[in-house]
Amino acid sequence: MQVLTDVELSVLPGEVHGLAGQNGSGKSTLIKILTGLYTPDPGASYHVDGRPMHLPVRWREVRAAGISVVHQDLGLLDQLSVAENVCVGGFPTSPLIGRIDRGERDRLAARTLDRLGVNVEPDTLVATLNATERAEIAIARAMRDHAEGAGLIILDESTRALSGTDLTRVHDLLRRITAQGSAALMISHNLTELMAITDRMTILRDGRLAGAAMATCDLTEEEIARRMLGSALAATAARSATPSAAPSPNVTVTGLTGKNVTDVSFALGRGEILGITGLPGNGYEEIPYLLAGAQSAKAGRIQIGKTTVDLTRAGIRSCLRAGIVLVPERRDRDGLAFEINVRDNISLPGLRGRGHTFFVGRRWQREAADAAVDELGIRPRTPMTLVKQLSGGNQQKVLLAKWLTLAPTVMVLHEPTQAVDVGARRDILHALRRAANSGMAVILVSSEPEDLAAACDRVLIYSSARGIQAADSTTPDNLINQIYAAPDADHSVAAAGSPA
Repeated sequence: MQVLTDVELSVLPGEVHGLAGQNGSGKSTLIKILTGLYTPDPGASYHVDGRPMHLPVRWREVRAAGISVVHQDLGLLDQLSVAENVCVGGFPTSPLIGRIDRGERDRLAARTLDRLGVNVEPDTLVATLNATERAEIAIARAMRDHAEGAGLIILDESTRALSGTDLTRVHDLLRRITAQGSAALMISHNLTELMAITDRMTILRDGRLAGAAMATCDLTEEEIARRMLGSALAATAARSATPSAAPSPNVTVTGLTGKNVTDVSFALGRGEILGITGLPGNGYEEIPYLLAGAQSAKAGRIQIGKTTVDLTRAGIRSCLRAGIVLVPERRDRDGLAFEINVRDNISLPGLRGRGHTFFVGRRWQREAADAAVDELGIRPRTPMTLVKQLSGGNQQKVLLAKWLTLAPTVMVLHEPTQAVDVGARRDILHALRRAANSGMAVILVSSEPEDLAAACDRVLIYSSARGIQAADSTTPDNLINQIYAAPDADHSVAAAGSPA
């Protein structure tokens, strides 16, 4: 399968270059080619600082050329010091006995931190650092072997957990790096951040260029979004041209407030799929975790029939007892046990209710797994297959099946079609409609206008300036217009502290 076709990327010395595109557009594949993990087809060329790189590129060449990546999870080791984390993968050693030279290690870390203007002591334990300092240390480790004013640092969703002044500090660090002549490539779903920090942008759609090296000052967020989505806007028929009237409410959320959202209230009924979206990075992504007890709320409650849950005190267990389940965005970290099989993953939530202390039973587990495999089209059809052996789309189906087998009253989902193919996306959205038709209330929190248009009866748009409001139309095109039609206050809040 060809993932990228005729893609080019040119990052200039001294610039922050943005790389944007939907999940599955080819961003990760491009980065893996640049860093030697993937081999491109014949005919490709690759130059760093004017020097040609042999393809497939080898890791030693990548490192020597000053190409480094800071990943989303940062990859830091909490039990080690800052100096140890900065030097991981390149510890200085004693020339005589080959052991790590601790003194030189600490001096190398100190020199790197000082060159970048990072004010953290090398002997500090990484576990004690805040989110901004952690990001700075990850960047320092990536820049450790770079010659000053050369090379390329790639930030792959590395700032996703930051906002406000925390984000400003990391942006300032990037600007210090590029001011010395090095180049930076930033990958982010937060278009406001890309607009604020990048000099030029390249946009991918379906493995092809939708815009190459465009001056960011000539773009708008709406234009970037349109290039990212492209013909996909017309490819998905909206569920209805105008939002449906809400059925009699069975689920009511009142005054929901968290770290990034304030005073969110809405209601939905049995059998309804309610979509929630907003400007990327403005906080609406927090809502599913607040509703399911995975993150503590500062205020708010959810009423399901006659049961009221105080979300400031609720945890995952109490929300599960109330009939609320969560399908999280990160199936690898938060959703599935990759080292066990499909059947056991699907059975896990039901063990307490259907099993006994010394005997959980296998028949009901086999029946539940077989039904899920048939219902969702999980491939291969063998429930004993380890989850880690499945494709991303089939893993996502297993995650959905895991919670559907509980027959919950409310299902909350965050980006359920992220990084899955078109066929899996269709199967997942159809499964949500079947769940709603059975009487389940479904809350779909997504940044994908096509998903919202195809699956939802109504869509709410969260704005940090205006709160949560109903979309007046649920076609993909109109949803984009409404998301990006927020007043300037929205954009200034989402980009707080980000230098232009």
